[in-house]
Amino acid sequence: MTPIDTATSTALKPIKVAFSADAIAITPNGKTAYVANEAASNMAAGYTVIPIRTATNKAGKPITVAAGPAAIAITPDGTTAYVVNAASVTPIMTATSTAGKKIKIGPGPAAAVAITPDGATAYIADPGTGTVIPIRTSTSTAGTPIRFGKPARSALEGDQIAITPDGTTVYVISQAGVVPIRTATNTALTPIKVGGLPIAIAITP
Repeated sequence: MTPIDTATSTALKPIKVAFSADAIAITPNGKTAYVANEAASNMAAGYTVIPIRTATNKAGKPITVAAGPAAIAITPDGTTAYVVNAASVTPIMTATSTAGKKIKIGPGPAAAVAITPDGATAYIADPGTGTVIPIRTSTSTAGTPIRFGKPARSALEGDQIAITPDGTTVYVISQAGVVPIRTATNTALTPIKVGGLPIAIAITP
C-alpha cells in the first residue's frame, strides 16, 4: 500500500501488507487504515485484514477473516469495520482490531458494502445472487435479501453500492442499470437506465 502526501502530491514509502491487497477503509478519526488481503495465493498469509496506524504508517498484526475479503466499510462512529467476504461478513472491533463472529449472507460472491449515515444498517451487494442483504449492526444479523435484478457478469466487475447522505435511498449497480432501494421498506424500485455496463457509483454530498 502506498500513502500519498496530499500537500505535495508525492508518494511516500510503500507499506508492505499482503500478496493481494484489494480494499481499504479508514476510520473516521483518521487514525487507522484497514487493508483487505483478497486472495490467499500465498496460503501462509491466509485471508486477512491488516490494520495500519496512519501516524506511523506501520502495519499491525493481521486479522484473520473468511475467504475472499473484497470490500470494507466502517461505521460512522468508527467502532466497527465490516469486511465483505465471499459468502459472509466479518465485523472487526476497531478498538481492539479483533474479529467478531462472521455473519452468513449466502452463496456469494459478495462484492461491496455501504453503511447508512446513522450506522444502523450495512447493505451488502451480492452480484452472485443479484441481491442486496441488509445487516442490522446492533445485532449483527442479516435481513431478507432484496432482489435488485440481473447480477453483474462477474464478481471482479462487482456490483457497487452507495447510500444518500440522508439515508433514505441505497443505489446499487446492476446490468439493468442503477437500482434505487428505499431503506424504510427495503424495497427495490425501477432501475434507472444508463449507458453500457455500469461498474461504479458515487453520490454528491
